[in-house]
Amino acid sequence: MRVTVDQERCIGSGMCVLAVGEVFDQREEDGVVRLLREDVPDELRDRVRRAAAVCPSRAITVRRDAEAQAG
Repeated sequence: MRVTVDQERCIGSGMCVLAVGEVFDQREEDGVVRLLREDVPDELRDRVRRAAAVCPSRAITVRRDAEAQAG
C-alpha cells in the first residue's frame, strides 16, 4: 500500500492524524497534513483506509502496491 497526500487540498481538519498518527502529522504553522511514511505496514492499512475515507477534503490517496508501481 502506498499513500500520497495533496497538501493543496488539505483543509487541516486533523482527522487523519487522529486516525493514524503513525502515518500522518500536521504542520505546526498551518495544520496542513504531513505524510510521515508513504509505505504503510500491514498492521496500519485498515486505519489508513479509514483516514482517507473520513478526510473531508479527499486529500489522501491510497493505492495498492501494484497500482503504485504501475504509476
